[in-house]
Amino acid sequence: MKLTTQTDYALRTLMFLATRTERANVADVATLFGISTNHVAKVVNLLARAGYVQSTRGIGGGIELARAPEEISVGDVIATMESDTHLLSCVGSDDSCVIHSFCKLKGVLAEAERLQQEYLQGITLAEVIPTRRQLNRVEASIE
Repeated sequence: MKLTTQTDYALRTLMFLATRTERANVADVATLFGISTNHVAKVVNLLARAGYVQSTRGIGGGIELARAPEEISVGDVIATMESDTHLLSCVGSDDSCVIHSFCKLKGVLAEAERLQQEYLQGITLAEVIPTRRQLNRVEASIE
């Protein structure tokens, strides 16, 4: 499975927010990772609709995690952000190949996908976040 840039940005945004005790803003995330503010804003919108991020408008507003990092599964975030996680199209379909009725590769790939998803479901955001100190060093090098 190769993740989309959108999923990459979503995971980075959640990791960033998990290191914060106060609200952040989209520009903070974009600046740290050197990515477009517009892209981060789109990702934050999707994350907010999925219940991972809380967005508050106005003075004193910003973005923050809507749940504790221990309650957010990396696998769930990937499943939310990705439309297709199949290794090959045949795994998600019965009619994509002329040999589908007897192909053993499809079963092997389906099992690999299942194992990968099971593993990612068991990993929480809390397990992959950098320390605040690590991010501070990155931020200091940007300024």
